[in-house]
Amino acid sequence: MRMLAKRVIPCLDVHDGQVTRGVQFGKAEAGELRNVGDPVALALRYNEQGADEMVFFDITASAHGRASMVEVIKRAADQCFMPLTVGGGIRTLEDMHLMLKSGADKVSINTSAIKTPQLIKAGAQKFGSQCIVVSIDAKRVAPGRWEVFTHGGRNNTGLDAIEWAHQAVELGAGEIVLNSIDADGTKAGFDLEVTRRISESVNVPVVASGGAGTLEHMAEVLLAGQADAVLAASIFHFGTYTVAQVKQYLASQNIPVRLK
Repeated sequence: MRMLAKRVIPCLDVHDGQVTRGVQFGKAEAGELRNVGDPVALALRYNEQGADEMVFFDITASAHGRASMVEVIKRAADQCFMPLTVGGGIRTLEDMHLMLKSGADKVSINTSAIKTPQLIKAGAQKFGSQCIVVSIDAKRVAPGRWEVFTHGGRNNTGLDAIEWAHQAVELGAGEIVLNSIDADGTKAGFDLEVTRRISESVNVPVVASGGAGTLEHMAEVLLAGQADAVLAASIFHFGTYTVAQVKQYLASQNIPVRLK
């Protein structure tokens, strides 16, 4: 049986219309973020490098930030020829509709899905499961157990991450993005164990996020971690690797990817 092509997905954290980057879920507190540049310019760069998709994550909790994000999505959708996913602050069906109408192909929900699990079902029924991504911020709390955190890794929900992933898919999520809080921004490698456990427990694609530092890390999480896609930020934004270099390496390891 032919294996489906694995996807390489850059992620842009957007704060007030600009791309930023923190470490271990650092958000908008002073000194925790570095300004990386214009999100549409970066999206175009990654589009040209052969990115399979692009994720925009809005970390601005304000009406002005939301308006800026809509403009970012509209501009990116006009100029890029790859699927766009947008997350951050999406709490209602109306929020989903706004982002999809602006040009996003998928919406990603996290805290709102935990607070109102029926939002997953309602979104899937209205827009289709293929449009609904549930993002899970998981932290290891004991050997073999990961729990779901919210608010940038500060609030522990007590939910078992593997059980929550399964429930989200049962409700209609068409994809899971698994963010390892322990690994995020460290460039020390993905959490292979939790990625594999969740990949084995659901029948939708799992995107691995958090910890990409080397080409080998990418290959490991796609093979040993059984992820369907790999998401990264810093290694692309700061020029460590291009998307094309990642794909060429994966292809050299006999991992199927779409090459330009």
